[in-house]
Amino acid sequence: MLETLRIQNFKSWQDTGDIAFGSLTGFFGTNSSGKSSLLQFLLMLKQTVESSDREQILDLGDNTSYVELGTIHDILHKHKIPEELSFLINWRPIRTFEAVDYNKLNGKPIVTSNYISFASTIKQTADNTQLISFTYQVGPVEVGIRAVPTPKSFVPQYKLILKGLGKKTAKRQHIFSRTTKFYGFPGDFYQDLGSTDLVYRLLFEIENLFSTFFYLGPLREYPSRLYIWGGGKPNGVGNRGERAVAAMLASRQMHSTIDMGPGQPKRTVEEHVAHWLKELGLIYSFKVQPIAPNRKEYEVRIQRTAESASVFLTDVGFGVSQILPVLVLLFYVPEGSTVILEQPEIHLHPAVQAGLADVFIDAIKRRRLQIVLESHSEHLLQRLQRRMAEEVIDTEAVKLYFTAIKEGRSELTALDLDEYGNIRNWPEGFFGDTLGEAAAMMEAEMKRRMQAQQP
Repeated sequence: MLETLRIQNFKSWQDTGDIAFGSLTGFFGTNSSGKSSLLQFLLMLKQTVESSDREQILDLGDNTSYVELGTIHDILHKHKIPEELSFLINWRPIRTFEAVDYNKLNGKPIVTSNYISFASTIKQTADNTQLISFTYQVGPVEVGIRAVPTPKSFVPQYKLILKGLGKKTAKRQHIFSRTTKFYGFPGDFYQDLGSTDLVYRLLFEIENLFSTFFYLGPLREYPSRLYIWGGGKPNGVGNRGERAVAAMLASRQMHSTIDMGPGQPKRTVEEHVAHWLKELGLIYSFKVQPIAPNRKEYEVRIQRTAESASVFLTDVGFGVSQILPVLVLLFYVPEGSTVILEQPEIHLHPAVQAGLADVFIDAIKRRRLQIVLESHSEHLLQRLQRRMAEEVIDTEAVKLYFTAIKEGRSELTALDLDEYGNIRNWPEGFFGDTLGEAAAMMEAEMKRRMQAQQP
């Protein structure tokens, strides 16, 4: 689970400073102020980890990726080359990190920690070479590589960094070799790291971290009358929610359930999604069924009210199909996952936008999820503040930020929340000037009434 993140020289961000993450982390702000870029950075790292190209330091994506960011020139702050892109990420692994020395059979790990830190700098040179330096830190141990300047005719040269294990770095200080993506050591170095499983464990942990990230974008698929499912288990619901129905069917096949608390019967994912659709006032009943026995074509049937006829998903309000992937994703992904959402409130009525806050709190509490979202919804924020005041969710579990552009750079302001959910440093123009609009409306009304009374 993410703890902190810092990014330097990425798109409009010269330096984000340390961004602390909670169980729910929300980024608000004006259009084109850098909110989406923060999520894009995490997705860029995720698609790099998942890429089949082991030598590509950063996978900037294409039209099939989580994000498509163009070229390295496009993602560097103010498009300056040469330049360095740097970032630091801290996280808590699912289980306590332990590394052992295979030559010691006493069973005691050489290092244990509940936190892992990874820092990286990627330098784009004028001759189109990328030089990477990175370090992992776990407990007192630091291990990594540092790029060493080399003649243009050679591949990058690296120096091994190894501290905290009570021994010196191997004799071979500089090796010509290629790294594995933005986080993997050159192959030559593994023999220099001795008999410990330290590096292998660290590589597993960073890859495992990004495997627990799940994403849903702001533009979602239109509803269909028929959905095809051949029995597979999708990884998430797709960038546009196109696999939401398949995910529900897969959860049905796996007999996945959600714990509803002591003395309460467990619910299936499908039942819990239907519960929230009804709780939000969108439907009365919800069912996914095959069009005929032993067929792979399925239909989604909905009753809008108890008295209504059952209709297709395409025949009800557009908002149902837009919120459906959000609900399925939250209750389908493995417990402890990090869910990244862009504008989850899009196409939703204000009352439903507010209700989303309750959905998020439910997912956090029942499934230990971490939710990271970018939003424009005042209604969602106000419901969240209310739940903090009611002590439904701990203020410390919520981290909220406001983004703005100043002098061509994105700036991040951490919103200061008191124990009642009040924002003590409310930015000017955060959600427009509601009081100002009401005052202007009243003034215009009085002016017109006075004019109407004149002879």
